Amino acid sequence: MTAAWQLARTTARVRDCEGIWNAPGPPNVPRGMTTIGIIGSGNIGSNVARAAIAQEYEVLIANSRGPDTLQDLIKELGDFATAVTVEEAIRRSDMVLVAIPLGAITELPVEPFEDKIVMDANNYYPERDGRIEVLHNNESTTSELLQARLPYSYVVKAFNNIYAKQIPTDGLPKGDPNRRALPIAGNHAHARVAVSDFLDDLGFDAVDLGPLSESWRVERDTPAYGKRTTAEQLRQLTADVERVQQV
Repeated sequence: MTAAWQLARTTARVRDCEGIWNAPGPPNVPRGMTTIGIIGSGNIGSNVARAAIAQEYEVLIANSRGPDTLQDLIKELGDFATAVTVEEAIRRSDMVLVAIPLGAITELPVEPFEDKIVMDANNYYPERDGRIEVLHNNESTTSELLQARLPYSYVVKAFNNIYAKQIPTDGLPKGDPNRRALPIAGNHAHARVAVSDFLDDLGFDAVDLGPLSESWRVERDTPAYGKRTTAEQLRQLTADVERVQQV
């Protein structure tokens, strides 16, 4: 069974997620979360870890190969980072970043993610992920696929339109006129607020695109993809954009 075929099976579950934009979920998460779980130790995962640790977040980082393979990274990141299993990273964290190839989301455990806020950093690259019909035909988004995989979680698109090495370097204090903005999208208000607060701590403004179905506005080959913008510039870029036709 190919990863692309497994992802295509989630179409019906994606439809089940429609219509819940601004669904309340649990009460708003109080600011002051201290532990971020990161699934994936590649460029995005490791650089979000660096940015979070700089703001004194505790980071629990995991990959598919196990904690023993992460010791060099943990040594570099320092005392605020711990290598753990995937399940530990999920259960012990206040919020989780999923930063793994799109085809691997079908391998994520479902039950440990229940009631967790989950940040999705993915983009669809057919040359890497294979052809996924619901994405190829613009019937869904990567974040909707992750939400369908994790139906009892609160998925928010984040960190997908910034180059990884810029995550720990581009943050600026709140109120700086040149402060960079990053887009978010999600179906639940409390989750979007929590992710906005996290981005703020890392030195970024958040621009809310709406529900997960609108997250395509900042994905690969759109004007905002990889572009450094202020909040106002990002709003302008995403307001008048045509959806990319996959080839």
